[in-house]
Amino acid sequence: MPKVVAINGSPRINGNTTLLINLVFQELAHHNIDTEMVQVGYRDFSGCKACYTCRTMKNNSCMYYHDEFNEAFAKCMEADAIILASPVYVGGMTSQLKAFIDRACMVDGANDHPLKRKLGASIVAVRRNGALEAFNAINNFFTVSQIMIVSSSYWNQGIGRNPGEVLNDEEGIRTMKTLGENMAWMLEKVTRT
Repeated sequence: MPKVVAINGSPRINGNTTLLINLVFQELAHHNIDTEMVQVGYRDFSGCKACYTCRTMKNNSCMYYHDEFNEAFAKCMEADAIILASPVYVGGMTSQLKAFIDRACMVDGANDHPLKRKLGASIVAVRRNGALEAFNAINNFFTVSQIMIVSSSYWNQGIGRNPGEVLNDEEGIRTMKTLGENMAWMLEKVTRT
């Protein structure tokens, strides 16, 4: 059974970002695709120290074990598709998701790209401005890591400020459902044995 893991960069455990991820997960469930959400946004998550120890260890992990990075990265390696999701903070993704991406990019490159040819999709929850900046920054990670980007009928964003408000964004809801359908379709194509 295919597996999709979502790395949630929101500090709010049940905020708008979670709701958008769950809309995609609902579509994936219709196709019997296993899903898991990993919450990194409310944790004390540090960025890459550029020590390059991962290049000498070559064990698909970061030498800093004080947070959940290695566990989250391992889940990405095990999955067939990866969703990276964030609310917009000061015109971009959260610092926690950025820290995850920076470390994941370094560890992936140091270990001959174990994330190569997985599917990837970005999701952004936004109040007003910055969605495309966050969306593009996440997709930059997918591109440099050779992860194949799954698209939808619009940019993968939902509009809302307070928890629950994204569920009033009809176009955002449709976009998430289409994203789930497209990811399921692509997973069926790439995981067929």
